[in-house]
Amino acid sequence: MTSSSTSTSAVPAGAVPGLERYRQAADRLTAAARQRRPCPPVRDLLGASDIAAAYAVQQLLTKAAVGAHRRLVGHKIGLTSPAVQRQLGVDQPDNGVLFADMARAEDTPIDPADLLQPRIEAEVAFVLGAGLDQPDLDLGTARAAVAQVLPALEIVDSRIANWDISIVDTVADNASCGLFVLGAHRQPLGDLDLTTLTMAMTADGQVVSEGVGAACLGDPCQALLWLARTARELGSPLRAGDLVLSGALGPMVPVTPGSTYRATIAGLGTVTASFRKDLP
Repeated sequence: MTSSSTSTSAVPAGAVPGLERYRQAADRLTAAARQRRPCPPVRDLLGASDIAAAYAVQQLLTKAAVGAHRRLVGHKIGLTSPAVQRQLGVDQPDNGVLFADMARAEDTPIDPADLLQPRIEAEVAFVLGAGLDQPDLDLGTARAAVAQVLPALEIVDSRIANWDISIVDTVADNASCGLFVLGAHRQPLGDLDLTTLTMAMTADGQVVSEGVGAACLGDPCQALLWLARTARELGSPLRAGDLVLSGALGPMVPVTPGSTYRATIAGLGTVTASFRKDLP
């Protein structure tokens, strides 16, 4: 995997006007998803460190998806775990959006046609009972907005070939979001301390990833607060009813065709995702 210092650019990003560069990057990612063929990184179009440009591309893709009648259901936070940051060569979180058609049931094997180069990670998910659009957001406000907390598996999936991503590439690519599976058990957050939760994820019964709540930006609720502030700054504040995937508790692992993954998060419960053998 190539770190964010790698560049595929032959022409400086600034040589093309901003909106046109954004559209070119969006078109490249859209074609990769439609043709089921990963594409080169988009940082050659946007600049290796222009995160604002990357979010502009993400917003173009989101607008197009909504125009195609895909329904927004929430947000995901990515790159919250130091282990995952090290895996991908980045040094800060990012966020993307969740659509209803990304959800998969625990009891139904995941269709390989929905994925390009999937990896899987265990997370804490929140369902919000109140919006977070106040100018003075703090951790107490974020916790109070949570109606339910539950275990989740996110299947991350990059449209960029070989996961050769920088922070700019993954932000533009909707934070490398693919699919997600939610656990059946939901409960109020109450006074639950998420920092001390332990997580173990197995593949066909063998442990493949372990972590703790504190690995997610120090506290999954702190990750929620980061998202609330960032989403507000981007003009898309969190709303009541939103689903939020708060970020990985441990290292993500590549999906093996035919395998079943089960994450157990102490205090929250379990969640399972299985994959058909014909996964590409």
